[in-house]
Amino acid sequence: MNQEKKVSIVTATYNDGENLRRIMQEIWNQDYKNIEYIIVDGASRDHTLEVIEEARERFGDRLRWISEPDKGIYDALNKGFRMATGDILGCCFDRYAHPKVLSHMVEIMEREGTDGVHGDLYYMNGDTIVRKWQQGQGNIRYGWMPGHPTLYLRRQVYETYGYYKTDYRISADYEFMIRILKDQKVRLSYLPEVLIYMSHGGTSTNSLRAYLEGLKEGHRALRENGVSFPAFTDVCRTLRVLGQFVRK
Repeated sequence: MNQEKKVSIVTATYNDGENLRRIMQEIWNQDYKNIEYIIVDGASRDHTLEVIEEARERFGDRLRWISEPDKGIYDALNKGFRMATGDILGCCFDRYAHPKVLSHMVEIMEREGTDGVHGDLYYMNGDTIVRKWQQGQGNIRYGWMPGHPTLYLRRQVYETYGYYKTDYRISADYEFMIRILKDQKVRLSYLPEVLIYMSHGGTSTNSLRAYLEGLKEGHRALRENGVSFPAFTDVCRTLRVLGQFVRK
C-alpha cells in the first residue's frame, strides 16, 4: 500500500448532520490513512456543527472545515477543492464498498502513472441494487463517462482545467468530465471493482423532470466544449444509462 500520496476527500453538507456522521465513519474506516478530510457546510441550522466537532476530535489536524452560506453543492465542492492540500482529490457522499477502496485507487494510479482513477458504482435503494454502473474505459463522444463519485484526480488536473461551473444546476460534474476528457489528454486508470454504493435519488435522478433537465444541461455542456454532433452523444449516453438498470 502506497502511503506517500495524500488524498484529500471533500464532503459538502447542509442540514444533514446524521448523514455527515455516517460519511465520516466511512472515511475513518478506510485503511489508507494519509487522508485529509474536508467538510464544507452551508451554514447548517441542525446539529451539523456538533458532528464536525466529533470529526475534529477523531481526525485531528487531518480535518479542515468551513461553515458559511454557499451557492449550492458545486460551489461548496469548489471551496473544498481549493482548501485541499492533498496530491489526489475526490469527494464522498455515500458508502465505500470496502475498507481498501482508497488503497486500491492510489495503488493503480501510481502503478500506471495516470492522472486519475475511476471504477464501478452501484445505485442502491436501501439494500437493493437499482443500477450497476460498469462502464470500463471509453470515449466521451460515444456516451461513455466515469461514475463521478468514483472519480479521484491528481491536483494538477484541477489546476489545469479549473473547477465546476456553478451556473449548471444539475450537470456541472458531467460538464467538468467532458472538459477534462474530451481531448483524451487526461489519462484515467480503471479499477474493475465496485468502489461506491450510492443512494438512488440524487439531484439528477430524483424525478423524471430532474433527469430531463440533466439531459438538457448535458447537451449544453457538449456544445460548449466543442464536442461534434452532441445529439449523437446524447443518444449514446441515454442508451448506456438505460442499460444500467437491473431487471427485477
